[in-house]
Amino acid sequence: MFYKLPFYKNMDKGVLKQIILDNRVEVERYEVFLRNVDMSSFPCYVLVGLRRAGKSFMLYQRMQQLLREGHTWDEMLYVNFEDDRLEEFKSSDFNFILECFAELSDKRPMLFLDEMQNVEGWEKFARRLADNKYNVYITGSNAKMLSREVMTTLGGRYLPVEVYPFSFKEYLDVSDQKYDENSLLQTDTKAKFMRLYNEYLHWGGLPESVGLPVKRNYVSSTFQKVYLGDICARNGISNPNLLRLMIKKIAESVKQPLSYNRISRILSTVGGKISVPTVGSYVQYCQDAWLLVRMHNIASPFVEKGTISKYYFIDNGILNLFLIDADTSLLENLVAVTLLRMYGNDPDNERVFYYNSGVEVDFYVPEEALAIQVCYSLSHSDDTYEREVAALKKLPSVLECRRRLIVTFDEEASIEDDYGKIEILPYWKWAVACWEHPVKE
Repeated sequence: MFYKLPFYKNMDKGVLKQIILDNRVEVERYEVFLRNVDMSSFPCYVLVGLRRAGKSFMLYQRMQQLLREGHTWDEMLYVNFEDDRLEEFKSSDFNFILECFAELSDKRPMLFLDEMQNVEGWEKFARRLADNKYNVYITGSNAKMLSREVMTTLGGRYLPVEVYPFSFKEYLDVSDQKYDENSLLQTDTKAKFMRLYNEYLHWGGLPESVGLPVKRNYVSSTFQKVYLGDICARNGISNPNLLRLMIKKIAESVKQPLSYNRISRILSTVGGKISVPTVGSYVQYCQDAWLLVRMHNIASPFVEKGTISKYYFIDNGILNLFLIDADTSLLENLVAVTLLRMYGNDPDNERVFYYNSGVEVDFYVPEEALAIQVCYSLSHSDDTYEREVAALKKLPSVLECRRRLIVTFDEEASIEDDYGKIEILPYWKWAVACWEHPVKE
């Protein structure tokens, strides 16, 4: 019996050359805010993070830097796999990129490959490039690109870089806002600072949202792209409305530990039946798309760590789409993301936890013995003050605490007890100090 083999049409080289040349113009015309990430010490990098968090601009930053140093486009190749002209691109076409470049230049290229996760089987090509001693920079919007399996496949050939939306310090810098002591004593400068601070709290730090007079529309469009494209379409979700409802319920419970069972029960009462395994899959899809990050209870036994977790949104603006008058939730979410930015969001080697066992403390970082409570305003009521302070006073009896901190919106003080000092700092002051004296490279 004769079986007809399927016919696969290769990419048109003329189209590929056009894309390569068009991209050179695109890269040069962008004014890029310089972010504090050095990508010159190692030959190969994988940059991963939420869609529109600034990964492409970091590639632009590196290419513009190389151009300033005297390199030319004869030495650089940039391809964005989100380009609609590459919709039919498949793994067997990768080599055509190198062939097309060789027809344009006789130099060995440094490769900049944007949103490469769109091509199934990208890992093999990435590994081959590294094995052949190319300089390679890869970006992607799927956390699986940093998973143990993929990094094992790449065999230590690539350094991973987590890309987050702007930190608060970056947000101030790109807004040309001073934040030294003298500036914050001036009425007009302080007023602008507080306006930017409130903007950042409510609408996050997606780079292209900075300066927009109405940020909600941009943030909403970003969420729709992540939700419909990176989650629903990629994973073949048959009931996207139920997924959206799950995201909303997680947003409304952002400060509270949740189990898959509890999420399933909540959704079943308002949106139809959903099994616990399906909830688990949906949550994992959201994590893969860098929409949600998970935090475990350090006091839980190992077998329970995966069943009950706290969930945070990688950007405050997206979280705020689902909330009404929830400043405390937004502030705690900011602190969570700041800690993950400092210490890393590594599911295989967790660095940031919460503590809940008789005493509830919002965050604990073992390597720093750092305990943090978040309270929008301690002066709101005596009960609030006592609750937040009491937890940090009790924690040293069960965990080592070299530093104890209460992060507020705009209150500052200190408290002495038998274990030393409890600092009370506004988020902005703590966050700027964290960036100026980073813990993690």
